[in-house]
Amino acid sequence: MDLNTLGSTHHRVSPIGFGLAALGRPGYINIGHVDDLDANYDVAAMETRAHAVLDAAYESGVRFFDAARSYGRAEEFLGNWLRKRELSPEAVVVGSKWGYTYTADWKIDAKAHEVKEHSLAVLQRQWRESQSNLGLYLDLYQIHSATIESGVLENKKVLAELARLKSEGMAIGLSVSGSRQREVIELSSKLKVDGALLFDCVQATWNLLEKSAGAALARARDMGVGVIVKEALANGRLTERNRESAFAPKLEILKREAKRLRTTVDGLALAAVLAQPWVDVMLSGAATIEHLESNLRAVEVMWDDKAASELYELAETKETYWEIRSGLGWN
Repeated sequence: MDLNTLGSTHHRVSPIGFGLAALGRPGYINIGHVDDLDANYDVAAMETRAHAVLDAAYESGVRFFDAARSYGRAEEFLGNWLRKRELSPEAVVVGSKWGYTYTADWKIDAKAHEVKEHSLAVLQRQWRESQSNLGLYLDLYQIHSATIESGVLENKKVLAELARLKSEGMAIGLSVSGSRQREVIELSSKLKVDGALLFDCVQATWNLLEKSAGAALARARDMGVGVIVKEALANGRLTERNRESAFAPKLEILKREAKRLRTTVDGLALAAVLAQPWVDVMLSGAATIEHLESNLRAVEVMWDDKAASELYELAETKETYWEIRSGLGWN
């Protein structure tokens, strides 16, 4: 895969990156996650699985890897893999996120899998933890799911600490979620500390079902902000694992277009993201080598106007999309 420059940073990233949300902990909201892990939640077995998928990603040209403090042991697994392979920090670009604390205690049926707190104390604690796990490999540190409601973009102490980390060479970003993504992106892309833009990068949800942040992401990219797209498969809803009866007509459209373009349903959905000119890197969240390989077929798809037209009607209102997502069960 050819490499892209991540916004105005010096970091060079592959168009498809790899996220460890589904590999660093037993429970996640992706449809069929339990099948991906074969119900084997032994820590050593999960780390071995994670390393096998990471190996396959790297051998296929993936050079951007994304974790978070709340993804269970994802940072630990990733850091151990990087050191085991003896990769130089310059060989890959690694991002992680702070702001959520993992609280599931390696259980599937936990009352709370993660707890959100965007305070200075959490930032400082989780920064130390991320440094311990990833060390010199860490290139990008992001606020995890910044929202208007959390007030993090108005917290002067947090912003000052992020600015300090940036002054020491760390790229600073944020991820956004929910129906108000656009507002948060627009606010963050203008936020300055001591006269300089603070955020180098934004990570947002954009897919064939949820396109509401597209215009804001395009404007941010024009300003030099790097754009990372997450949840491009809508947590499995844009795959053949989606058995919702109400989604069946849309799945048939996806299957028809995938067949026409000689790809998989997931490859088609991911190709739709790669077709957006403002995307620097899109994350695959695959938990198996088979699914990763299917995801990577997206770079081979000859996306065309017919595909864009045929798939246009798949989009949902942002309110509907996020309501459905909030109802996905941890498995």
